[in-house]
Amino acid sequence: MESIEKADQADYRDGAEPAATATWHILKYAGGQLQPQADEVAAEYPLTIRVDGDEFATIVCSPSDLEDMVLGFLASEGMIRVMEDIRSFKLDVGRGFAEVELTIKQSTSKEWYNKRLIGSCCGKSRQFYFHNDARTAKTIPLRTRISAQRCLELMRDLQQASAEFHNTGGVHNAALCTVDSSDPLPMLIRSDIGRHNALDKIYGQCIRHRIPLQGKVIAFSGRVSSEVLLKVAKIGVGILLSKSAPTGLALELAHDLGIAVIGFIRGDSFNVYTHAERLELES
Repeated sequence: MESIEKADQADYRDGAEPAATATWHILKYAGGQLQPQADEVAAEYPLTIRVDGDEFATIVCSPSDLEDMVLGFLASEGMIRVMEDIRSFKLDVGRGFAEVELTIKQSTSKEWYNKRLIGSCCGKSRQFYFHNDARTAKTIPLRTRISAQRCLELMRDLQQASAEFHNTGGVHNAALCTVDSSDPLPMLIRSDIGRHNALDKIYGQCIRHRIPLQGKVIAFSGRVSSEVLLKVAKIGVGILLSKSAPTGLALELAHDLGIAVIGFIRGDSFNVYTHAERLELES
């Protein structure tokens, strides 16, 4: 597929995406008084994805990088792997629809995309999966390593880089970065009101531009839940950095899937939760 078609709409000329923020007039309380003030808030945008004419999912998201988000979401759901799996893609931002036609129609029953599959999954300690998680989560080879200083640098850069977060305080940020400190920081950043959506936008960009993932790390602003960890596994990155905390199930999955989780990165300290062998200490 050469390009993604956007339908022209009166509200969004030339298929341009809606604004990611909106101005709201508020009353600010400070010093015992209320004062009128203009404030920026994060926008919410419902996007319905149709696959081969059938409604697949509706995602409430930030209205930016929508093509990347749809591609990343479909890849994480096991519907596509590469751009060649898509015959056509039409984004109608005015009506809030993404129409996707696959090159080869999926034979897997759609009921598997919203039902839990209970089991040990290959005999390891994974407690539960959606069926498509078991199909698409990757075990990451223990190769990529990162220095402690690089972890601190990447988190500082992530926190400083998002204009949407600084303007609204209402979005999550994710970045695909390199472990080599001589490379620019970070190389790819996406923001969204949804933690999972920010990661899907990263994944979609990787698919569209065939970005190699060797030597890459994901820096993330939010809590590391099991769903977030599985998204990272599906992308195929073996190191996840976060300024927040992980859950127990996320750590069990990270242990099994070969992903180093480094959390609570704040100031000059952090916690290494899994696969500490991937961390290099300066001599």
